[in-house]
Amino acid sequence: MVIAQQLPQTSRRRHKGHLDRGAAAVEMALVLPVLLFLLMGIIDFGRMFNAQIQLSQAAREGVRLASLNIGATLANQQSDANNGNTAIATRVTSASAALPGTFSASSGVASCPAPTATSSSACITYCPIPSLVTPSSTATVVVTAKFTAITGVTNFFGFTTFPTTLSSTGVMRCAG
Repeated sequence: MVIAQQLPQTSRRRHKGHLDRGAAAVEMALVLPVLLFLLMGIIDFGRMFNAQIQLSQAAREGVRLASLNIGATLANQQSDANNGNTAIATRVTSASAALPGTFSASSGVASCPAPTATSSSACITYCPIPSLVTPSSTATVVVTAKFTAITGVTNFFGFTTFPTTLSSTGVMRCAG
């Protein structure tokens, strides 16, 4: 006499599920590189966005000093101890402490030197001499700095996805 007995539930599950062993490991191996790539991109983008915000603040700080500097001549404006090129470069450097290097200031936005890995630039257009100041007269400071990504995602496909040079412009009314 033969008695047919049904297998218990645990025995059936084990038999049915043995084909799924290792599937989670394979899925993780396929998805992990994409997730890491996205994570590294988010890190670099966040750092770049923070650097841009600091650069904007530095431009505002520098243009505030430049707008208060209404001198008789450009040479007087540049050499003013409180609001001249050196003071503006110092203020811009302190306002953007997280960016690499120090800022060098020069007058004239058109003749602004390109930033290097160790130094950045602040190009200043001062207010006109007092007799020429009008309600629409403005001072301008253009601040430029290098940005370096830390994760290497930017060169993954052989091209850079993030800008390597960041720039911000501050404009303020003279004697404002």
